[in-house]
Amino acid sequence: MNILVLVVDDEPDVEALFRQQFRKDLRAQRFVMDFANSAADALSRIAATIEQSLILILSDINMPGMTGLEMLPKVKAMRPDVPVIMITAYGDPDTRRKAIEGGATGLLTKPIDFTLLREEIDTRLEKAS
Repeated sequence: MNILVLVVDDEPDVEALFRQQFRKDLRAQRFVMDFANSAADALSRIAATIEQSLILILSDINMPGMTGLEMLPKVKAMRPDVPVIMITAYGDPDTRRKAIEGGATGLLTKPIDFTLLREEIDTRLEKAS
């Protein structure tokens, strides 16, 4: 069974950054990371992963087209069991409130604290096993 973490961000360097940060985990096949560069792309990937063990979605908030906050209720309707953590450069209280009210499990601010994110992924891996 593939355990999947989906990262949604329109910035092209995000994939390289995440692959670098989690290279040991990916090489050890603890989980698989997939990347979507837009909310629309993410929604189609999520629809295609119904048979996979999707344990976590990490999504940027500010993206062209559909924002992460606009995507959030659609994701929760498709996969209510999957936690979604929103990522933003602006961790103001209003953004945090909107994310949590929309169904997000949490909010990470940029630059991302990868130690904290690793703990979150480890927690999700334990629950999935």
